[in-house]
Amino acid sequence: MVNKDTVIQVIGTISDSIIENSEMLNDLDRAIGDADHGINMKRGFEKVKTTLDTTAFTDITHAFKTVGMTLLTTVGGASGPLYATAFLKFADQCKDVEEIDVKTYAEMLSAAIEGMKKRGKSDAGCKTMLDVWIPYLDTFKKETEDGAEMSKVLELSMDAARGGFEYSKTIIATKGRASYLGERSLGHGDPGAASTVLILQSLSEMFQEG
Repeated sequence: MVNKDTVIQVIGTISDSIIENSEMLNDLDRAIGDADHGINMKRGFEKVKTTLDTTAFTDITHAFKTVGMTLLTTVGGASGPLYATAFLKFADQCKDVEEIDVKTYAEMLSAAIEGMKKRGKSDAGCKTMLDVWIPYLDTFKKETEDGAEMSKVLELSMDAARGGFEYSKTIIATKGRASYLGERSLGHGDPGAASTVLILQSLSEMFQEG
């Protein structure tokens, strides 16, 4: 079970991870985009960190909604609205929830994915962040239904997430600026998929701690 304090702590961890890896994200984006994914994400999560220090959150929904709105107003490109959608959907699923359990966590992920699909008019196989989100959730649901220990569930879910990033290297981009490259996008991992791996790693650690 994950309470509000743990959620806030892990939002900080997510922010640190994105900031620390911003150059790596820029490098990935340089190959198939504008070389600014790391810059944009760093700017957004630096603002998130500032907000964490200056806001008294009333509940889990308030925390996730604040992150979503902050990213929406500070992160440029396609990623800002998509990540904003994910965190705002998290917030919706946590209304009247004091602690996040396994069922709520799966519902959060599912709502985020559906929101991003609609927002980005995309799905798995388009060389986007969904190529990481979807296998992570599918594995999480399967392993929890099979009764695996939570540490194993999260380990296998992250394996699937990282596998999704590797998969993004093998397909042609059909969405966003990378789609203009056609077959030249082959061999390059999607930067949004990479930043998603970082975010899901922190969320997994949150849930394991919880």
